[in-house]
Amino acid sequence: MAKPTGRPDRKTFCTVVATADGQVFEYPGLLLAGHKGDQPCAPRPDEMIPLPAGSRLFTLPQALPQGFDSQTGRLQTLERLPRSWGGDRVQAVCAFMAPGYTRTLLPAAQYPARRETLPLWAYTALGWCLEEERFYVAASQVDRNLQWQPDRFDDREVAPGVDRLLARFPDNRLLRQLARCALDYHCFAAKNLFLGRWEAPLPTSPQCNARCLGCLSWQSAENECCPSSQERITFVPTVQELVETAVPHLQTAENAIVSYGQGCEGDPILQADVICQSIRAMRAETARGTINFNSNASLPDKIDALAAAGLDSLRVSLNSAREDFYTAYYRPRGYCFADVRESLRRARQQGLFVMLNYLVFPGISDQQEEIDALVELIDDGRVDLIQMRNLCIDPQQYLRAMPQGGTPIGLLAMLEQIKERVPRIQYGYFNRTRESFFPAGFEQDWPIRPSRTASPKESKR
Repeated sequence: MAKPTGRPDRKTFCTVVATADGQVFEYPGLLLAGHKGDQPCAPRPDEMIPLPAGSRLFTLPQALPQGFDSQTGRLQTLERLPRSWGGDRVQAVCAFMAPGYTRTLLPAAQYPARRETLPLWAYTALGWCLEEERFYVAASQVDRNLQWQPDRFDDREVAPGVDRLLARFPDNRLLRQLARCALDYHCFAAKNLFLGRWEAPLPTSPQCNARCLGCLSWQSAENECCPSSQERITFVPTVQELVETAVPHLQTAENAIVSYGQGCEGDPILQADVICQSIRAMRAETARGTINFNSNASLPDKIDALAAAGLDSLRVSLNSAREDFYTAYYRPRGYCFADVRESLRRARQQGLFVMLNYLVFPGISDQQEEIDALVELIDDGRVDLIQMRNLCIDPQQYLRAMPQGGTPIGLLAMLEQIKERVPRIQYGYFNRTRESFFPAGFEQDWPIRPSRTASPKESKR
């Protein structure tokens, strides 16, 4: 492999490694490598950004770090630190970024043949910038919304809000569920409800008609995955419980959004009849705020009914615009990808603001065949915004499950190409209020210069 070349105006990014006790080191002898799928590569200089504030570092247990030898340019796998550094065995290190950033490269690592499946996180290539003495990641900022930064969620402020709402509605099972989500699972959306601001959740469905590999609330033994990160809701809320939860928020919260379809439920489209009744009841009490629906959009007729009830926006989840890749991940039951496409068309016909919850994975999402299929889907369904969400899953597990595809061109090149081919498309990471569906200058609002980064002298952890 060709040696990565450098120029005086370019920064030097070194591989980051960790010892078994969690000590993290930069390794100047190895230049940073990332993976596009299972293909090692050097990052583009313009896809490296300072590690966003609120991000976390993770080790990859038993996985050996890889990088390009600074002298020969060849890919090397590191097993131990030099003897002069103690000679300890090392493991790969990566980042889990704060919300609003899409990773462009996976961490470069050599995984053992037999190991435990990694938990459901989005593992991102991480390097150390020698010139600036701080961490960098391979990523692109895709959303300016800073409301989801971790430092804006203080449990000391959430708990009093939980007490107030439960005292007001003591028999509301949905509020008790969301109190658990806020305090036990640390769900930011649930915390928003009790803080009286921004986007709040309305989990409704205990069932799902898909069996996603990376489901947060349900994992079967056949997935060969880690335990679910949270338990799924076990009941269908009544219309009264949904209205009691949503209406006060819609009436008073800053940038008020209520969203069906959360991590602690199946798919809300299976409870569309109850949800339609609840939307009508909410709108009978207030016209304020935005009502959003996150779904796999598997039942097109239900999209028509939801729009007629007063829904404002629809966010459709998919990992790929290609049917075979979609089916391999979602493993749908009783519907197919054609139903999802039809739902997108109907949502546009009904005047909804249409978003994709696009689960991005380097090496899969940036194949040219995928880009072409995604552009065609955007035009066919008149999609307004793509939420470039990082797919949280063990990289090796996902690659094993996916069909064979073409050669990836890189996530940053993918973003550039889509924007060039469909200038009106918006990138983002979060749901929006009605007032911000089409902000001024939205066609030119990417790339975004990172606005919240770690300090240049951030200590290594």
